[in-house]
Amino acid sequence: MSRLGAHIVVVGNEKGGSGKSTTAMHLIVGLMQMGFAVASVDVDFSQATLTRYLANRRAFVKAAGSDVKSPDHFTVGPPQGSGEDGREDDPDGAKAERLRLLLEGGIINHDVVVVDTPGSAGPLSALAHSYADTLITPINDSFLDLDVLAHVDGARMAVMGPSHYAEMVWKQKQVRAQRDGGSIDWIVMRNRLSSLDAHNKRKMDDVLQDLSKRIGVRIVPGFGERVIFRELFLAGLTIMDLKDAIGPQALGPSHLAARREVEELIGAIDLPEISRAVDNKSN
Repeated sequence: MSRLGAHIVVVGNEKGGSGKSTTAMHLIVGLMQMGFAVASVDVDFSQATLTRYLANRRAFVKAAGSDVKSPDHFTVGPPQGSGEDGREDDPDGAKAERLRLLLEGGIINHDVVVVDTPGSAGPLSALAHSYADTLITPINDSFLDLDVLAHVDGARMAVMGPSHYAEMVWKQKQVRAQRDGGSIDWIVMRNRLSSLDAHNKRKMDDVLQDLSKRIGVRIVPGFGERVIFRELFLAGLTIMDLKDAIGPQALGPSHLAARREVEELIGAIDLPEISRAVDNKSN
């Protein structure tokens, strides 16, 4: 747990297209629906996908008169007074200081803080990782995407060693421990799971289990390969909103399965209040 009381969930991966922002948004909405006070922080200033997702959500609320909830949202961008191109004398230093202020002092009135990070390496992303109570790394269910975590011998299907990203996370675990004595619970989430390629799934299972022992991660199922996860972006909605938006009677088996996937991911976060809330929703 963070010393501030808020549990900080960082969604991180140094590979673009892994579904970080979609994962972050579904965590945010699912947690809010469970009664948690949630803040969100978008560290990815250049892409700002989570920020645009939430802007779409506000536009939907305004147009439809809906009362769907939104988190208290913060961005890590250029300070006021910088040039038109967003540059200033020390951009990384200014953004890092803003991020520290947000995580250490600006958002203490929340239960959970969800942080979306860039899909590339950098000091700002590393800093965000160092504040995680829970780190969730979505990876597409392929060996191409697994390379961000570990180098794999394709002939023997054996883990040869950690990748640059895994080494960065290990370093930020040490930074966290030195700063406040805290620890980072690292969850690797298998994303865009397909029901078709069973052979590839088994091979991924074997390698990921080996990896979990080597670098200390927990492996959990993520979201299935569902078009609806991407379609809802323009409306700023998530699968968790559809029950209220279209009515529970209109939810098909695929919708219900997708909701359950989100609930199970939330339940994997090691926070007692979350576990109880998930159990209560399931009963």
